[in-house]
Amino acid sequence: MAGVVFKELLWVITAMTLTMVEEARAQLVPCYFVFGDSVFDNGNNNDLNTTVKVNYSPYGIDFARGPTGRFSNGRNIPDFIAELMGFSDYIPPFAGASPEQAHTGINYASGAAGILEETSYHMGDRISFEKQIENHQKIIMAASVPSEKLEKCLYTINIGSNDYLNNYCMQGDKYNSSRTFTYDQYAEFLIQRYRSYLELLYVQGARKVALFGVSKLGCTPRMIASHGGGQRCAAEVNKAVEPFNKNLKALVSEFNTNFNDAKITYVDIFTSQTPLAYAALGFTETRKSCCTVESGEELCAADKPVCKFRRTYVYWDKVHSTEAANMFVANSAFAGVTAFPYSLALLAIL
Repeated sequence: MAGVVFKELLWVITAMTLTMVEEARAQLVPCYFVFGDSVFDNGNNNDLNTTVKVNYSPYGIDFARGPTGRFSNGRNIPDFIAELMGFSDYIPPFAGASPEQAHTGINYASGAAGILEETSYHMGDRISFEKQIENHQKIIMAASVPSEKLEKCLYTINIGSNDYLNNYCMQGDKYNSSRTFTYDQYAEFLIQRYRSYLELLYVQGARKVALFGVSKLGCTPRMIASHGGGQRCAAEVNKAVEPFNKNLKALVSEFNTNFNDAKITYVDIFTSQTPLAYAALGFTETRKSCCTVESGEELCAADKPVCKFRRTYVYWDKVHSTEAANMFVANSAFAGVTAFPYSLALLAIL
């Protein structure tokens, strides 16, 4: 009975979201800026010297423009948010963007990026959170985007996953963070850095900002294979992530209290990743990748077979979500099911 009620509620939420978008029609914010890692990246890694790039098939198999550098079979979360916000096109990647495009928005996200500069260094080049903010500062200055406009824009940030996947949880001698910090200490260390970067964005004009928490990384196919015995979610990995999300929520409250003109919201992905939620949303495969991934790898093998019913899979490769999963993350954040104290819809009009 509870499952039926939950499913009906989700359909109501989705219907309400689509109705709101249809009724809004007009663009809700003047510009939209995107920061983060591969979950949000839409092409910034394509020309970098890195193993973390996906500008090849089967990535983009369900995207009209083909393989663009999005880590999915189709649209990513910022793409759906751009649609929900009424933009006529998707936000372009910083790589190759002109200063003029800063007046409507830029995507700075980079696959393998972390809060810490050293995170993912073993995978090659990446654009860290700090560097992304530097890129933002340069292009809005070059474009002379007025501060009063920047204060009305939407900013979304998804960062921190790689600080666990490609740092704290790495086995071997590449990183010593897990030997240096407890779960709580590491989370606080990351949040201290995060706070300083958020303050920089505030100084640059950001006022409407959505901070996406880290997902249940222990339940990704990669972590199930390496830390979960190949059969189950890696409980210790999820346990390591929990203090970060707790502190990130506290940072949202702290920032909203200390900066009266700021409207910061937290998007909770972690607690919504439950078997009940997945079943209600029609996902029947929650532990395997949809595309073919070679042994020891985490990204899709080029031009190899993919699953037929992609709508029923949560994961596209061993880390990244399918378009279907991305859509529900964006819709639920927009409608306010997983975002607080503000839904993205409310954040846009405040």
